[in-house]
Amino acid sequence: MTVGDGQARGRSGRSGDAAAAVPWRWRVAAALSWRFLLIVAALGVVFYLLGYLSAVTIPVGIALLVSALFAPLVHRLEKWHVPRALATLIAIVVGLIVVGGVLTLVITTVTASLPQLQEQVSASLSSINDWLQRGPLHLSPEQLQSFLNRTIGAINGNSAELASRALSTATTIGSILTQALLALFTLIFFLYSGPQVWAFVLRAFPREVRDQADVAGRRGFASLVSYVRATVAVACVDAVCIGVGIWIVGVPLAVPLAALIFIGAFVPIIGAVASGAIAVLIALVAKGFVAALVVLAILIAVMQLEGHVLQPFLLGRAVRLHPLAVVLAIAVGVEVSGITGALLAVPILAVIKSAIGSLLRDPDELDPHDVNALRPRNARPLPDQQAEAVAEPEVVPDEDAREP
Repeated sequence: MTVGDGQARGRSGRSGDAAAAVPWRWRVAAALSWRFLLIVAALGVVFYLLGYLSAVTIPVGIALLVSALFAPLVHRLEKWHVPRALATLIAIVVGLIVVGGVLTLVITTVTASLPQLQEQVSASLSSINDWLQRGPLHLSPEQLQSFLNRTIGAINGNSAELASRALSTATTIGSILTQALLALFTLIFFLYSGPQVWAFVLRAFPREVRDQADVAGRRGFASLVSYVRATVAVACVDAVCIGVGIWIVGVPLAVPLAALIFIGAFVPIIGAVASGAIAVLIALVAKGFVAALVVLAILIAVMQLEGHVLQPFLLGRAVRLHPLAVVLAIAVGVEVSGITGALLAVPILAVIKSAIGSLLRDPDELDPHDVNALRPRNARPLPDQQAEAVAEPEVVPDEDAREP
């Protein structure tokens, strides 16, 4: 062996030892890091595409959410030997009647209460004017008039901007109507041919994991059904309690405010608080400071009831999401897609949690037809259901357990 060969072998050994000299934990951390970055990049692309196609993805998401509410009704009508097309039509008509009835009630109530509300607002403004002049601020009538003049001048000076906003609002309303029609059209097909649509989606998965993906998807939709039911119950309690409270106080527009609180409650934690703040503001303007404090106390009491009783008992049992996860999901939803993102964030998180739990914990040989997506008890993986069955034995057999 020559000297050159020894030097070459030394260099080769040193280069091989350099890779081997990296500690095992560092190599594991590096492998996890690039895989994590790859997953984040893939998720970023998915979220970008969802945001870019929001005019399509948002109506489809809302249609899926509403279908989770009406699919059990369609299933029940089918069990009563009603044709699926007629059952779908009945569910859609019932939904439109409920929404139209609520809107009609709100509009007629607001129209009938406007004269009284105008008088109360005028009286409240007069009281505020007297307090500004005779209260701690001691503002003179000239100062108040100057402030009003500046406000009116600012509004007149921004007339072009206001016109532009009005035009933008008209365009937005047209876009909302188009998306509403798309959501209704999609909802009809989800209710009428949902199993066929899901079977078509499953074709994108390899045959070896198709049954597992089927079970996970059924678990996810079952958790969505549970979430919608629990949210409707919580929203009804919030709307009735706060609506009755502000009606007893004598705040005008109690029925429209209750309807607004019901709609806002579909955004957990934040929605009812935001809609309740509007009720407090109307009470302050229409009835004064004391009435506003009473409405605020009612709002806080109902929020405590929701946070400590309704949310843990209903939503907690339905989807088992930690409050911190709910708040973070809503924050991300608002950042991505505004109010609509806040509405869809928690259901999406519930579906993902249930689907991932099924993939990790359900046995591979589980038959997808043993999972009924319309049964709330199927929202959790099989080990959780067995643990619950041991703790609370089921007396009445589930006759729908093997229905697809």
